[in-house]
Amino acid sequence: MLRFTRILAVAALLGLAAPAAAFVDAEALNLKSSAVLVLDEATGQVLVGKNARAIVPIASITKLMTAMVTIDARLPLDEAIEITDEDYESVKGERVRTRLPVGSVVTREDLLRLALMASDNRAAAALGRTYPGGPYAFAQAMNVKAQMLDMADSHFVEPTGLLSANVSSAQDLAKLVRAANGYPLIREFSTTPSHTFVINGRLVEYGNTNGLVRDGDWEIGVQKTGFIREAGRCLVMYAKLAARPVIIVLLDSVGRYTRLADAARIRDWLDPDYDVPNSLAHAEIARERPVTPVRLKVAGRTVKLSVVKKGSAKGRSAKAASAKVASAKASGKAGVSAPNASRGQAAVRVKTSYRTPA
Repeated sequence: MLRFTRILAVAALLGLAAPAAAFVDAEALNLKSSAVLVLDEATGQVLVGKNARAIVPIASITKLMTAMVTIDARLPLDEAIEITDEDYESVKGERVRTRLPVGSVVTREDLLRLALMASDNRAAAALGRTYPGGPYAFAQAMNVKAQMLDMADSHFVEPTGLLSANVSSAQDLAKLVRAANGYPLIREFSTTPSHTFVINGRLVEYGNTNGLVRDGDWEIGVQKTGFIREAGRCLVMYAKLAARPVIIVLLDSVGRYTRLADAARIRDWLDPDYDVPNSLAHAEIARERPVTPVRLKVAGRTVKLSVVKKGSAKGRSAKAASAKVASAKASGKAGVSAPNASRGQAAVRVKTSYRTPA
């Protein structure tokens, strides 16, 4: 690393460009996210790629588009907006987790900050509701903006990301991040570590959902995290690594810390002066846990398969069970079902039921 740093220093003194990193497969960097894209923002060169054109749910990454559509409409940011029952119910018909009670009055600017920094779903819902023409017109505007950005793999139906019908690809999200970086408010609000709001006369402090922002050890221009069960844990960032502007897209990470550890491994590869913190590397291993179990019906019996590490004793027995399942399928006695998931999830979970948790 020291030698590489000296080479970069000499190159800088001579006015030469830093040597470009060659394309690396995500597996070589031990990246655990299901879809990965790392882009040199200055040149457009793809540095790391994995399933970059896979179209998947994107959860709260949606809120970057929500913010751009809101800002593009030039609506007054100081307008006071009351939170209503319509904002209180999520698009899934469940209670939205938030500290914005119905009746709260918040400015549009603070709603933007809450949506981008704290990923508050009620704040994002209120932005869509107060858009001219309401939520339906807002969703249309989101898709028009996506077309303008040449995001051909993307489709939006609402502003929070709680619906899995909001979909995109890593390739498209790199375009979204690049566009979002052109909005000063999005850069500021998405990278604020914490902020204290006055809500109903009370001081309420919110923190950023991205631990890398809170740590303060990264130079991040734009970021957004996301999570719903169908999307897994997601992270997009515009950051400078060793003075090089890069766009990082990490989708469908299984473990709580996987997306952060993947980002750290990418930085470790590109930045000769950086090492993955032990706390993050250890936390990724210690906190690993299985995803929703898959149940396979074999000859009238339901077999439950847990997500386990490859190479472990449990992994070998699970593979043996898989072989029995395959044999039963060949004889026409097996069917596949996942009672705790939607039809689309069932197909995905069966295919990825042996992913190593992270």
